[in-house]
Amino acid sequence: MTKSSHTADAPFDVVLVGAGLANGLIALQLAARQPHLRLAVLEAGEAPGGNHTWSFHDSDLTPQERTTLAPCIAHHWPGYTVRFPARTRRLGGGYASLTSERFAAVLRERLGERLHCRAPVAEVQARQVTLADGRVLHARCVLDGRGVRSSPHLSLGFQKFLGLEVRTTAPHGLSEPVLMDATVAQHGAYRFVYVLPLAADRLLIEDTYYADGAALDDGALRQRIHDYAARQGWRIGQVLREERGVLPIVLAGDAQALWRECAGGAVPVGLAAGLFHPTTGYSLPDAVRLAGRIAALHDFSHARVQAAVRAHVLGAWQERGFFRMLNRMLFLAAEPAERWRVMQRFYGLPAPLIARFYAARLSWPDRLRLVSGRPPVPLLAAARAVWAGHARIGAVAPGGRQP
Repeated sequence: MTKSSHTADAPFDVVLVGAGLANGLIALQLAARQPHLRLAVLEAGEAPGGNHTWSFHDSDLTPQERTTLAPCIAHHWPGYTVRFPARTRRLGGGYASLTSERFAAVLRERLGERLHCRAPVAEVQARQVTLADGRVLHARCVLDGRGVRSSPHLSLGFQKFLGLEVRTTAPHGLSEPVLMDATVAQHGAYRFVYVLPLAADRLLIEDTYYADGAALDDGALRQRIHDYAARQGWRIGQVLREERGVLPIVLAGDAQALWRECAGGAVPVGLAAGLFHPTTGYSLPDAVRLAGRIAALHDFSHARVQAAVRAHVLGAWQERGFFRMLNRMLFLAAEPAERWRVMQRFYGLPAPLIARFYAARLSWPDRLRLVSGRPPVPLLAAARAVWAGHARIGAVAPGGRQP
C-alpha cells in the first residue's frame, strides 16, 4: 500500500478486508456502478483470489448476473455427468468455472491502485482497519471477507476435498465435467471424485468427502487421485497445482445469535456471513447476489450497509431451512458409507428440479417430491433427523474450495 492512501482526515468510503470471491465481486460492482466511491481492498497474500476454483450452473444466476460475471469466467461447458453404482446421467444447462488466476487478472485490471496486496491486517473494526505495520485506515464502512469463521451457534457436517490440476501425457478425451463420480470406494464417508476438463491435456481432479469430521489426510487423497486417474486411463505427466479445503455443511443453527457475534464490528460478507448453499457448499451465486445488493446502496455508512447485509443473510437463512433438514437426513440418518444412495436417488429426479435445487429456489411441489416415497435411509433414523435441532455443535474449519 502506498503512502498516499487516505487518512482519518480523508477517509475511505469502503475498506474491504480480504480479496477473495465475495469482496472481489463487491469491489468490482462498486467500481463499475459507483466509481466515485473511495475504495481500498486489502489482501494479505501476494495476489487476490487465493488458490481456488469457483463453479456454478448457468441456471444459478439470472442472465444479467451472468453477463456481469462474464469477464471472470475461465471455462464453460454445455453440460455435466454424474456417476453412481446404479445410475450414470448427463445433464445439460451449462456449467462454468472461475479460476483464481483469471479472477486476479480482472481485479487488477478493474481496481488498479484500489487493490493492495501484501497488506496483512492486525485489527479489523467497524470503521477502521489497523495494518500489521501499524498504519490505520479509516472508512465509513469496513467489510470483512476473510472466509469462514468458527461459531458455537452452528451444527455442522463437512465437505472436504483435495484437488490436483494435472497435465496428462496424452489427450484425456473428457469433454464435460464429471460433477460426481461416486462409483469409487467410500472410505467411511460420502466420497466422490469431481473432474473438470480444462484443456485437451489438462484436468482438475478433486477427491471430495461429505464427512462428520474436518480432518484431511493430504497424502492419502493425493494417492487416491493418482489411482483414480490411472483407472480412467489417464497418465499424469505433471502436477501443475494443488488446492485443498474444508467447507461447512450446515445441519442446524441460530442465525440471530450468529449475527449477534459480529454486531458492532466490521460487516461480514461471503462465507464469513454464512452465504453459501447449505447442501452443496457453492458460494458463487450468493456472492454475486450480495455484490449486486451492496452496489445498489446509496448510503455507505456502517449502519446502512450492516442493515442491508443482515437482512440479506437472515432472509436467505429463513428460506433455506428445508436444505438444512435434508442435510440432517444425509448426515444423521444415513450410515457414512451408504450416503451415496441418497445422492443417487436425487439424481434420478427431473432435470428442472435438480437445477432449482442447485439454485436454492425449490418450489413447494419440489420439496414434496424430494421427500416423497421411501427414503434411501432407515425410516426411523430419517424421522429423527428431520426433527433434530442442534444435532452437533462444531466449529468450522478454515479455508476451502468455494465450488
